[in-house]
Amino acid sequence: VPATAAGIYYFGLRALILIVAAIISAVFFEWLYEKITKKPVTINDLSAVVTGLLLAMNLPASAPVWVAIVGSAFAIIFAKQLFGGLGQNFINPALAGRAFLLASYPTEMTTWVVPNGLAADAATYATPLAQLKNGTLDASLGQLVMGQVGGTIGETCAIALIIGGIYLLYKHVISWKIPVIYIATVFILFAVIGRHGMRMPLQEIFAGGVMLGGIFMATDYASSPVTPKGQVIFAVGAGLLTYLIRTFGGYPEGVSYSILIMNCCVPLIERFTE
Repeated sequence: VPATAAGIYYFGLRALILIVAAIISAVFFEWLYEKITKKPVTINDLSAVVTGLLLAMNLPASAPVWVAIVGSAFAIIFAKQLFGGLGQNFINPALAGRAFLLASYPTEMTTWVVPNGLAADAATYATPLAQLKNGTLDASLGQLVMGQVGGTIGETCAIALIIGGIYLLYKHVISWKIPVIYIATVFILFAVIGRHGMRMPLQEIFAGGVMLGGIFMATDYASSPVTPKGQVIFAVGAGLLTYLIRTFGGYPEGVSYSILIMNCCVPLIERFTE
């Protein structure tokens, strides 16, 4: 909720429209699939709402509404329902939707706008991650923490994400192991090794999706390990992959793909850590 509110504040009505469209679409496609396949309708468990919201938080505010709808359809049908529904999916549905959209519609998914109070500026903007990829950074650490930078709707305001994460930890909804170890791994790698001769670990964890992915998506019950040792391996692996993709990959960001790759490794991890 804090990160969603911050995204609406910084990116305006456009962000709100995308969030609503993604949530409604996710609920609709879950209902439609279960009706067609004659399965019990499960939309009242609100898991589709969460998937739609998380997908929207991974979209740029400039994305067309149809992108949110298509992404929700893929997340619900192909990443969740085809594998048996809630609890049976082996990858995070929202991240799968984002990955599908990024591969299918790269222009719509990588066009950024400048956050401008209650409205999104129409001018395109290089995100802090894109700048770091090129060995520069204009944004201050304070701007990264507060969310006064370009990025997806839900990833820019680090302080709002941290508040949400603390609440989830306080309510025992998530364990501290995966988010803390994942974020710490990214921090340590960029502090010790860096990239382009720069060592800016704080900027690396506050820019982009490290906080969003580590707190809200790497901790997904169905697609993360349940064993304590497995959670450590999962978090370290995702952090290492994030570093490698950001540093050597073609995209500035690596959070989504790193978590999805580790999702696929969960059965193997749990086999050797049970």
